[in-house]
Amino acid sequence: MIEMVIEQRRRNLGGGFEVGRILPFAKRRMVGPFIFFDHMGPLSIEPSPDHKLDIRAHPHIGLSTVTYLFSGEVMHRDSLGYEQAIRPHEVNWMTAGSGITHSERFERARVQGDHLHGIQAWVALPTELEETAPSFSHHAGADLPTWSEAGVKGQLIAGSAYGLTAGTETHSPLFYAHLDMTPGSTAEIPSEHSERALYIATGAVEVDGTRYESGRMLVLRAGASRVRALEQSAVMVLGGEPLGERFLYWNFVSSSKDRLAQAASDWKAGRMKLPDADNEEFIPLPEEPAPPPPPMS
Repeated sequence: MIEMVIEQRRRNLGGGFEVGRILPFAKRRMVGPFIFFDHMGPLSIEPSPDHKLDIRAHPHIGLSTVTYLFSGEVMHRDSLGYEQAIRPHEVNWMTAGSGITHSERFERARVQGDHLHGIQAWVALPTELEETAPSFSHHAGADLPTWSEAGVKGQLIAGSAYGLTAGTETHSPLFYAHLDMTPGSTAEIPSEHSERALYIATGAVEVDGTRYESGRMLVLRAGASRVRALEQSAVMVLGGEPLGERFLYWNFVSSSKDRLAQAASDWKAGRMKLPDADNEEFIPLPEEPAPPPPPMS
């Protein structure tokens, strides 16, 4: 039932803010349309005027970012003019399409301290929608249906699963949910899609008689799948249909290497608008060159 186990790799995003990077992985670039998966924290932040942990303004193309928190608060600002704090069990869904810039700042933490813990995923867009107009939406409450059964509390973040449909607007068939599992409880993993995975954010689970600790993504083969919690566990389940090959450079995703190079050039030249409410700082283009364009046929 398990095709592959991916362990998180620690990555420093700057200022001491570390994440656990799961996707992309050298041997598994995507799961359905999910092309990026970062485990943020858990991180306790003391009150301080220091801005070093903040994620300054930066660009995206060709994807949707999906931010979901277990605890803490993050302030989002983007080049469309949206300013929206995200709190636990809410979703910020930002579709970059042809291009957007945004910042993510820990403003509450600076004032009163905070405990940050959550997941940020990127969902690649279908080829025909890679250049769609950028958009942003915030979702909470009834937009993110919940259920409780036999020791499992679930919340649907996006797509359709468990007989429910989330209010987040998706661009291809997928599902994404958070399962809060008590010790000994069991949950089924939706089997409707050809590519699926589960990520153990906290605790430990058993799949096919084998124990797996937190910080691991289990990529599943087709067919029925069940997960059993051995401890109190937070498990993210996700999947969808593959979109075809995608290239990734820095914060850009595209089916075209030429488009990646153009996006890098646009950012370096200052042709991508910064958020009006957060335009004094930005993250420069990395020193390494963008991937070369494909060879001429």
